[in-house]
Amino acid sequence: MLHSKLPDIGTTIFTVMSRRARELGAINLGQGFPDYAIDPRLAQLVTQAMSEGYNQYALMEGVPGLREQIAVKINATHGLNFDPATEITITLGATEALFCAIQAIVGPGDEAIVFDPAYDSYDPAIRLVGGRCIHIPLQPPAFRYDWDRVAAAITDRTRLIIINTPHNPACSVATSDDLDRLAALVRERDITVVSDEVYEHVTYDGIAHVSVLAHPELRERSFAVYSFGKALHATGWRVGYCVAPPLLTCELRKVHQFNTFSIAHPLQQAIAQYLVETPQSWQQLAQFFQAKRDRLRSALAGSDWLAPAAQGTYFQLIDYSALSDAGDVEFADRVLTEAGVATIPLSPFYQDPPRLTLLRVCLAKQDPTLDAALARLRNFAKNIRQADN
Repeated sequence: MLHSKLPDIGTTIFTVMSRRARELGAINLGQGFPDYAIDPRLAQLVTQAMSEGYNQYALMEGVPGLREQIAVKINATHGLNFDPATEITITLGATEALFCAIQAIVGPGDEAIVFDPAYDSYDPAIRLVGGRCIHIPLQPPAFRYDWDRVAAAITDRTRLIIINTPHNPACSVATSDDLDRLAALVRERDITVVSDEVYEHVTYDGIAHVSVLAHPELRERSFAVYSFGKALHATGWRVGYCVAPPLLTCELRKVHQFNTFSIAHPLQQAIAQYLVETPQSWQQLAQFFQAKRDRLRSALAGSDWLAPAAQGTYFQLIDYSALSDAGDVEFADRVLTEAGVATIPLSPFYQDPPRLTLLRVCLAKQDPTLDAALARLRNFAKNIRQADN
């Protein structure tokens, strides 16, 4: 008889909503992927890399040229030097970096703290290694860290704390004070930090991203995780990376080498050359997505949808409390079937969800896609209002 290690885990809400969107012919603002083309030059560089023979295994730790360009990028961003040979590892997307970091640090009986709504890969990775996942909720509408609650949750079994900033799906951004409070809690304790920073370049309204890499205490005990899928609008490439001090990198690579071992060689070569040719390309991401965020908020203004300004990520939360008191999963299904727009409810990302009237929508879409979806959402809200009257 099969004894499942994850008996309560089913298909992710992303897969479910995307599948139903295809079946119903709905506009998919649920799963976080762009519907527009990547830079043609990037595509050319992949073809060039394959024609030049980069079709066999890459080095386990990643193509040297790509790791060197990441070090250049970190220096340009934070003014800090990281060794490409011992502190940077290329992974199969950010998800593999997260998985390997968790497997490297957490053992049977250990505890790891995550913050709900939590990205759905954290908890299973902790449980698969025999660890216990401690969920601390971020309360709407601000979704701020409660560091007193974190302090109360730390025990002598706590080995890991996972933060996510900018936060998906809450769209909030951690502050310098947050990192200082975190550093104070882990000081002189055997606790490692994983910082999921895949949306590092997507912050709005002048809000600055604060990274564990730039924090003098936290960078010595943290894995920082990133994704080229987000930075280059190419989520299907599944190329991410992890930055960590040498001892942590060594432990991460022990897991990585027996997990995926190496990542697609021509993609790594193409990204490395692209970063050489366009080293500032990532600097336009915030402006690009803020225009889309503002487009969405402007389109929904005056309707019964509320859209509090996202601080970061390429997502936006929309509040339906003026339309219904239904649960978010139920209402997301109604929006899908009646309005023809796929969204993502937040409650599946909580162990013990509070009452939520929020849905997450993806901004990484062409303007006509966004406009069509927003027109449907406005009409849907109008129909509900008319039916109520």
